Amino acid sequence: MSLEIRTVGDDDLHGWIVAAATGFLRPPTATDEDVAFRKADYDPERTWGAYDGGRCVATFRSFPQELTVVGGAVVPADAVSAVTVLPTHRRRGLLSRIMANDLRAAKERGDVVASLIAAEYPIYGRFGFGPATWTTSWRIDTARAALDPRHAAPESGGRIDFVTPEEVREFGPGLHDRFRVHVPGTVSRSEQWWQRATGAVRLTGDTAEERHFAVYRSPAGEIEGLAEYAYAARWEAKRPDNAAQVHRLIATSPAAERALWHFLCSIDWVQHVHTGLRAPDDLLPDFLGDPRAAAVDEHSDYLWLRPLDVPRLLEARTYPVAGSLVLEVEDRAGLAGGRFLLDAAPEGARCTPTTRSAELTLDVGELGALCLGDAAAARLAALGRVREERPGALATADTLLHTPRRPWCPDIF
Repeated sequence: MSLEIRTVGDDDLHGWIVAAATGFLRPPTATDEDVAFRKADYDPERTWGAYDGGRCVATFRSFPQELTVVGGAVVPADAVSAVTVLPTHRRRGLLSRIMANDLRAAKERGDVVASLIAAEYPIYGRFGFGPATWTTSWRIDTARAALDPRHAAPESGGRIDFVTPEEVREFGPGLHDRFRVHVPGTVSRSEQWWQRATGAVRLTGDTAEERHFAVYRSPAGEIEGLAEYAYAARWEAKRPDNAAQVHRLIATSPAAERALWHFLCSIDWVQHVHTGLRAPDDLLPDFLGDPRAAAVDEHSDYLWLRPLDVPRLLEARTYPVAGSLVLEVEDRAGLAGGRFLLDAAPEGARCTPTTRSAELTLDVGELGALCLGDAAAARLAALGRVREERPGALATADTLLHTPRRPWCPDIF
């Protein structure tokens, strides 16, 4: 029987959710609550399924997103999620066909990039995506953290308070908006995101653990940071061996960030703090008296980007110095390729098609890796992924594009 690829309507959602759960190795079920939540959070024109005899065997969806670029501007992104192909239907080109449909529609819609969190590294490079941010998690041994004194109030004069999930839904979106303008790689959060993050909605597969929410208030009383965490309780021989698992922590100032980490490392009976996914150059270890108390648990690629409009992407970000560069961008899908002249300066940038000789040649996915300032052009050239056509072009590219702090995406989607 032939396979049909089509968009998904309300009547298809139950089977689509079951297929997505199966693909992600979760129980193949969907409750009425799951279906109702998805109905309120999906666009039928951007939700795709592959069907074999009426049964959904592959899933894919995209949704509108804002991505913060270097300098704090945001660009419209086509966020790709829920990508699965059931193991019974691998190697039939289903993902390739659906991805091509979605990227073409995103280009026509005017999105500047497509974005995703890659479950597996080898899949998405062939579609023009490149790893634009990386992430690191630490395990903190609180006894070795050398905080002196351990239970002291924040040095800044602010304070730590507990807040309720209802309060988080009130102030959280505004705090996140203030935070994300300072961090390239961050993405927007929808109302539905906040509902799930605070437990107002729990779907099949969501954890049932009780979350705690703590905020840092500045001396003026303004909320500048939020930590969400849960406990893993364990006692042995009448001695506590408990852990705090941090699910999210954002802050708009280093003082707030420091205060929240010190608070988490000072909770009685907590011997270890698992930080969750942080920026690879996070300040966290150096907030501790002994940075070696934070041992790396995981380090991996995270947010992948696929440029769809090279001029708008490069014009949206800021640059530390003046300079120019001619880029030959190769795109086998024909969506964003071409030769472009980037004229950049701290005051702004212009990127236009040009007939001048290329100075740097790269695949569109490598531009995705470079555009937020994390990857280095010279390193990619050493790996054979970027070709220098004019001596000195690699140095120019790294001077213009590379950033002092690494970009970071705190969210999975």
